[in-house]
Amino acid sequence: MSRDIADVLEDAPSNWGKWGDEDEIGALNYLTADEVLRGVEAVEHGKTFTLGVPIGRPEGDPVWPGRTGADHYMELDRGHFESGKFELAGSGGLEYADDVIYMFLQGTTQFDALGHVWYDDTLYNGFDAGTTKGGMEKCSIEPIADHGVIGRGVLLDIARYMDKDWLVRGERIELEDLLECADEQGVELQPRDIPIIRTGWIELYYEEGDEAFYGDEFDEPGITYSEDLVEWFHEMEIPAFGTDTIANEQTVSDETETLLPLHGALLRDQGVTFNEINRLDELADDCADDGKYDFLYVGSPLKIVHGTGSPVNPVAIK
Repeated sequence: MSRDIADVLEDAPSNWGKWGDEDEIGALNYLTADEVLRGVEAVEHGKTFTLGVPIGRPEGDPVWPGRTGADHYMELDRGHFESGKFELAGSGGLEYADDVIYMFLQGTTQFDALGHVWYDDTLYNGFDAGTTKGGMEKCSIEPIADHGVIGRGVLLDIARYMDKDWLVRGERIELEDLLECADEQGVELQPRDIPIIRTGWIELYYEEGDEAFYGDEFDEPGITYSEDLVEWFHEMEIPAFGTDTIANEQTVSDETETLLPLHGALLRDQGVTFNEINRLDELADDCADDGKYDFLYVGSPLKIVHGTGSPVNPVAIK
């Protein structure tokens, strides 16, 4: 029987009130102009890597179970002009195509809004969960989008560190693994960094397909709640972190026996922004080649009013 998440996190560190009672961006307050410049200092070669996954592939997209991949429709194309069913008055022969996409805001590489997950009927910073009714009045993605997520990113290539193509289903990553991986890579983890954790898991989806990825029971590998890990995030003033998994953490924690406890401990309690479903293989290969694992990380979500999250295509600039 799983434990109540409020009991599990009773003594976990919190950032509520740290930036005032009306704060809605949480630990992103750490990403000041100085932190942006520290990220810029990590740029040496001008090499860029986009971390977003494709959207709307005919063979499907990786999404959390119960969500569906994007549906992409052409609203206007050459056929409309050929058939004479559409004319653009005064165009002088100019034609165009138009399309629409229907998708979950968290159905691709994305940021979670701080109000996306809660417990005890309370969002980050003490806002009432009732404010989510009909659209997020508090802690939506819009304040995060207004601020942006820009700073020094550090890739922690756990899969390569463990000499695996990808971690096994449900495999746990400990804080010690993160620290030892950074040490082996020769990169220093500094306060207010944006850790990007590679498990190889999303590559399993693209290389082996749905059945291998989802299996009989969906159970992703990753970090999970422990007192030392959430204290480390708090003491290091981590503003955001990303992974190549759907939910950024071990699906069912082998520590708490609850579903996604870090969404409570980090997102809801500390206001740490989650960047999920990244594709990290090209960045990881380049880091392994040149031995440089830090970079300027630039994440700019869409300004979706009252949104629970937003698609994003983060850029790592080395």
